[in-house]
Amino acid sequence: MSRIMIELAHVHKRFGQRLAVDDLSFTVERGEIFGLLGHNGAGKSTAIGMMLGQVWPTAGAVKICGHDVALRRHAALQQVGAIFETPVFYDYLSGWRNLEILSTYTAPTSAARIREVIEWVGLTGREQSKVRTYSHGMRSRLALAQALLPKPELLILDEPSDGLDPEGIHEMRQTILRLQRELGLTILLSSHLLNEVEQLCTRIAILQQGKMVFEGSVAGVKTAQDRVSLKTPDFAGAARLLLERGLITGAAGDRFITVAAGHATAEIVQTLVAAGMPVDGIWRHEQTVEDFYLDLVNRQRAG
Repeated sequence: MSRIMIELAHVHKRFGQRLAVDDLSFTVERGEIFGLLGHNGAGKSTAIGMMLGQVWPTAGAVKICGHDVALRRHAALQQVGAIFETPVFYDYLSGWRNLEILSTYTAPTSAARIREVIEWVGLTGREQSKVRTYSHGMRSRLALAQALLPKPELLILDEPSDGLDPEGIHEMRQTILRLQRELGLTILLSSHLLNEVEQLCTRIAILQQGKMVFEGSVAGVKTAQDRVSLKTPDFAGAARLLLERGLITGAAGDRFITVAAGHATAEIVQTLVAAGMPVDGIWRHEQTVEDFYLDLVNRQRAG
């Protein structure tokens, strides 16, 4: 059994004169939650569309579950469930009836399986209610139930928490983690909620203007820089002094410094106090995915 569930190799997609995806290559391994990040128009939706066989690549190859999507679309997507763009339901029918109808588009599904996915997503007790009475969060759970109907090994989720309130976002996060943990699903997640990506994903790829500008582990991102928060009345003056003494290698904003190798925060405090600069506070700062993403995107734009 192959460990590679998604493989994109030198994929390009051009719409007329616009290059939407530019030489994109990455893999997603079995059992992991992989995050696809980028600004609006970065190429995320186009990339997912190619994975689902809804958009054909101009060049390159897209393989899902070991099958080339362009050559063997049915085999490639047989074990794939997806939430892509805005899910559409028959509002005048019940959630249960919607799942019955939508399941016929792929393969006949038993009542037992429909009941099972309803339980998985937390819609038990409301499955016979008309969808027009559902909250936004309930509609999102119904979309996830639809994606789970074919007993997939791979879930592709495009903004599954879009428009949800904090409680709904928390519930969706817990459901995704439970699906990955208890069913062993592989999940590709596209989201603009960077805090959710940090809590859910093991690896991420960042797209900008159709090109991949980063791929790596979330753990590596969080330890990529030895940043320290420094609180002092004259941050700019303190940073200049510390740079001159070789104690830091850089400063960002009005509170972050990067400590030079072989030096400690105690030296920084001693140096500033000796120079007559008060230090209100100093502490290690663990870089978040949001910090990393914004810093990377800003550097790319500046470059």
